[in-house]
Amino acid sequence: MIPCVTEKPSVAADIAKILGANARRDGFYEGNGYCVSWTFGHLCELKAPDDYSEMWKRWSLGSLPMIPPRFGIKLKDDEGIKKQFHVIETLMATATEVINCGDAGQEGELIQRWVYQKANCRIPVKRLWISSLTDESIREGFKQLQPAKNFDNLYYAGLSRAIGDWILGMNATRLYTLKYAQSRNVLSIGRVQTPTLALIVARQREIEHFVPEDYWEIKTLYRGVTFNSQKGRYKSVEEANQVIEGIKSAPLAVTDIQTKKGKEAPPRLFDLTGLQVECNKKFGYSADMTLRTIQSLYEKKVTTYPRVDTTYLSEDIYPKVPGIMKAMVPYASLTAPVLAAKIKKSKKVFDNSKVTDHHAIIPTDVDPRKVALSREEKLVYDLVAKRFIAAFYPDCEFSSTTVLAKINQFDFKATGKQILKEGWRKVYSKDHAQSEETNTDDNNGIMPEFVVGESGAHEPTLLKKVTQPPRPYNEGTLLRAMETAGKFVDDELLREAMKENGIGRPSTRAAIIETLQRRRYITKERKNLVATAAACQPIHTIKDELLKSAKLTGLWENKLRKIERGEYSAQQFINELKDMVSEIVLTVLRDQSGTSIIVEQEAPTSNPQKVGTESSPKKRAPRVTKLEQVKCPVCGKGHMVKGKAAFGCSEWANGCHTALPFSDYPSDLSPAKLRDLIKKNYKK
Repeated sequence: MIPCVTEKPSVAADIAKILGANARRDGFYEGNGYCVSWTFGHLCELKAPDDYSEMWKRWSLGSLPMIPPRFGIKLKDDEGIKKQFHVIETLMATATEVINCGDAGQEGELIQRWVYQKANCRIPVKRLWISSLTDESIREGFKQLQPAKNFDNLYYAGLSRAIGDWILGMNATRLYTLKYAQSRNVLSIGRVQTPTLALIVARQREIEHFVPEDYWEIKTLYRGVTFNSQKGRYKSVEEANQVIEGIKSAPLAVTDIQTKKGKEAPPRLFDLTGLQVECNKKFGYSADMTLRTIQSLYEKKVTTYPRVDTTYLSEDIYPKVPGIMKAMVPYASLTAPVLAAKIKKSKKVFDNSKVTDHHAIIPTDVDPRKVALSREEKLVYDLVAKRFIAAFYPDCEFSSTTVLAKINQFDFKATGKQILKEGWRKVYSKDHAQSEETNTDDNNGIMPEFVVGESGAHEPTLLKKVTQPPRPYNEGTLLRAMETAGKFVDDELLREAMKENGIGRPSTRAAIIETLQRRRYITKERKNLVATAAACQPIHTIKDELLKSAKLTGLWENKLRKIERGEYSAQQFINELKDMVSEIVLTVLRDQSGTSIIVEQEAPTSNPQKVGTESSPKKRAPRVTKLEQVKCPVCGKGHMVKGKAAFGCSEWANGCHTALPFSDYPSDLSPAKLRDLIKKNYKK
């Protein structure tokens, strides 16, 4: 029997079906020469400080820094995990080889390697590497099994990340807690967590210290088109009034007309961060909710592997594109033009050099109609599907016109944009949220024809405005800031190039945000993330920039990616962290400022789940998991449904016009939390 080990029971069931291992046993499937077992995520973890030394059981400044001579692993202290590990260990004991079927990524590799290490596995290991869980993908993957050694660097990168987080987290948390924490509560410090928090605190300080200033703008209307003063802002009303006096009686004369044709390429395919940002912007979904939803779509075989940081496809996907599009039956009207001609193989879509572990998130060749999807899953699938289709449409062609004019000696300008050929925008023609063609002060849309030298009367307007502070981070903008180490980058190509210096991995950023909320470092006010006093104090107290600098943390991430590629030594990375932590300890111990920090108690988890089971909730009253279970607080007959701007009653057509706006009831509330909030606000 050849053991195959997956990361989840559901994946094990899919693989077992393909391999013909149809007999269900206790902890594995068996048949056709294979036995397919599973982990529950991490079965093993790095040893705790007190596993290395009795001296480290007690928190004391004198024991820092804690750096074991050699790091070890242990099984997690959970009976379900111990039982499952014993199953895997027993299967390996009589086998001649094992197939690693863990998730194809850095964390998946680490999970599996630790299990094999703990089981003292000495037999050859082969690696299954797939980007989707479709039957075809699994079959292809087993035909192309690779030696485990091909993924050694991936493991070293994951191991370096885990050890680095241990060295910094364990030492810095004890150090700052013992030195500065006023209460007995723990002051948590982390390699990714702290720089992320520093970003939020820095933004908040900018907002708090922002001093608004008045300014004035001058615009004038000529032939239905808005012309703006080229000077832009006027800092005093007196100066602005002088201009108004100088132009109100004088005619506007057109001095120059510039027309340029341009093209706009389709938006890039989704990586995980891009999808999380888009879902937050369009639906108000949290990063964690988006990750859970796209993970579910992956496990239901309708989308590919989600934990990716590239927007490109590998070239081997190109021949599969027609089959994928044909399976997307609900989008037949959009895919038909693509399938009617030879599908283009653009370097903006297919580039092997930009793909490492996995390609961008795209649909699979499974018809989405044949799979039961929740409302949230349908919405996220729709985003992925349309982005994929749009990638194979032509560029959008437009014409931009700039008209220059003079009124007396003052210069004015008007701009307009006209879509000549929709191209990829046709995919989104029914999606009003994607439309960018509405007129603004700077874009008049389609303009009438102007002639150089023409002149005429106009209608000037003086507008008083106030400078605005920077916007607080929401989850979408924070994810982008983490991706680019705190820099704001709109250009997709530049953003792609900066990903290697981002904070954390795409798969971990949602968890970091959730952790910061749970530890009461940040709260959510509507969609905005706001730092609490418990966050501001530590960030202001930490003097070492290495601990809180997004840029420097981004450089560490860059080194981890280099380890993955075999361009950097894992040992060197760990040694650098050891030296850094030792220096931080000395610096903090020398601090005689007497600073103290009040640390709030960590918020309890809303839905604690037993480790070692895929889903093992405690016995209790029926859980509220669907909106259909949340009754209308007004009529009591209908249930709540989710609209575009509010939760409403299903009895709307029958006269119940209950509306709970997203400003008071955030759109990403779970049904249970929505019910609780309704109970609180509608007390009888």
